[in-house]
Amino acid sequence: MAQSGMNLYLESISCSICLDLLKDPVALSCGHSYCMKCIETHWDGEDLKTTYSCPQCRKTFTQRPVLDKNVLLAELVEELKKTGLQAAAADHCYAGDEDVSCDVCTGRKMKAVKSCLVCLVSYCEKHLQPHYESPAFKKHQLVEPSKNLQENICSHHDEVMKMFCRTDQQLICYLCSMEEHKDHETVKAAAERTERQKKLEESRLNIQQTIQDRQKDVKLLQQEMKDIRVSADKTVEDSEKMFTQMIHLIQNRSSEVEQQIRSQQETEESRVKELQEKLEQEIRDLERKDAELKQISDLEDHTQFLHKYSSESAVSESKPSSSINIQRPLRHFEDVTAAVKELRGKLEDVLKDTWTNISPSDVLPPQPEPQPALEPEQEPTTRAGFLKYSQEIILDPNTALKRLLFSNGNRKGTAVSQQQSYPDHPDRFTYYFQILSRESLTGRCYWEVERTGGGASVAVSYKNISRAGKSHECGFGLNDKSWSLYCDASGYKFWYKNLKTSVSGPQSSRIGVYLDHSAGILSFYSVSETMTLLHRVQTTFTEPLHAGVRLHNYGSSAEFIKPK
Repeated sequence: MAQSGMNLYLESISCSICLDLLKDPVALSCGHSYCMKCIETHWDGEDLKTTYSCPQCRKTFTQRPVLDKNVLLAELVEELKKTGLQAAAADHCYAGDEDVSCDVCTGRKMKAVKSCLVCLVSYCEKHLQPHYESPAFKKHQLVEPSKNLQENICSHHDEVMKMFCRTDQQLICYLCSMEEHKDHETVKAAAERTERQKKLEESRLNIQQTIQDRQKDVKLLQQEMKDIRVSADKTVEDSEKMFTQMIHLIQNRSSEVEQQIRSQQETEESRVKELQEKLEQEIRDLERKDAELKQISDLEDHTQFLHKYSSESAVSESKPSSSINIQRPLRHFEDVTAAVKELRGKLEDVLKDTWTNISPSDVLPPQPEPQPALEPEQEPTTRAGFLKYSQEIILDPNTALKRLLFSNGNRKGTAVSQQQSYPDHPDRFTYYFQILSRESLTGRCYWEVERTGGGASVAVSYKNISRAGKSHECGFGLNDKSWSLYCDASGYKFWYKNLKTSVSGPQSSRIGVYLDHSAGILSFYSVSETMTLLHRVQTTFTEPLHAGVRLHNYGSSAEFIKPK
């Protein structure tokens, strides 16, 4: 009971942010206390500067509170350091349920500091002293405290098993070696340990050498990756310059051809105009002569008609000029058109042949000899196994609907009724209460999402999912660019391409997501004291993925848990 009271006392003067005793304690108006540095750092990390909140009760302040050191709390902390912590330290020496207790202590037992493999007894610091001081215990072997000392006792003869039967590959006692293992190959356990220790060390050396070799290979691959990027960037830069130069050459040639065409146009138009003027003059002359002949024809006096006709007969017998041979208008430039068309065909052939002849070796440096493929890793079966692939997820505010509020270092999103003053951004969802992670996900990844307050969809999506509007192309699980597990108090439903699949499994506020991008595996787990598979997807991912979440009720929230 005293220990419980001490724990409560420690909690009352501890900071809920750093979980340590208060340093320069400050108290907020809501009654909760924090280290001055911890609460200032917490508020500095919040995105929204219009309101500030208490990390414990979530009470909000429209203005950032002025923090003053709480002298009374500071004195209590200092007093506890002098008295209470000393008592707690002494109390800490007693054995708990998870500790190995001293077998010699009577009454309340102390923690064991060593176990003796000869005595098969565990000792606290006090009762261990004879093993250090008395010559009688000089040859006893002391090890770290162990609860499994009885495993060293033979179940048949109640003797310490100091022998090893190589025939049956098991530990035995001395009497076993004289009876049922009489004709077997037996040695002392210490000798067998020494031999196996050598083999173990050899195996470790081989593994360590393999690790070093693989690390060297990784560095070579990293350097090769860097060389590929540099080579690709340089090639792109050079090709852009050369294509730009070729475009300029073609543009210059196009201008020259245009000038030649316009010059030829001007020459031809001048020739045609000259012929046109000549013909128009000839027409005027003929019209004039026709009028004169008409006058003669209209004379009624025969004498005058014959007299005029004789004088004008020479004119009437004059021959007109030869007819003009008019060419089709486009024939003047057909040769130019044919020449440009021929040039275009040659250029297409050159580009096609050149590109076809480019092999990967012309673009990238020589590739290393292929190494034997590693066996694919199996999906973990325990939460500890999944946590080895933990991925910290940070949400991208530029993708969030303006009715989502952020906290906990942009790992938590809450649906609110009031629209936030976020700037416009092309990546922002405009209808669905959705948000994507900042990081893209490839390889093997695992993360967990804690939901509160209502329905939420835990999802993954390609980055190029549509953002604007309320069409199915924008909603998680309603298209072929995203996969979504909907969770609420009634159960689970999986969505993909707007198709719903009912999912059974234990209710949990926490969902674990496992992704093996290269293997095309996406799994959703219910996480509580144990992990239960809810739904697994086997597909082919063509692009990096982003973690996402969609909230379905005002006040509901989802937080991407920081891996531990």
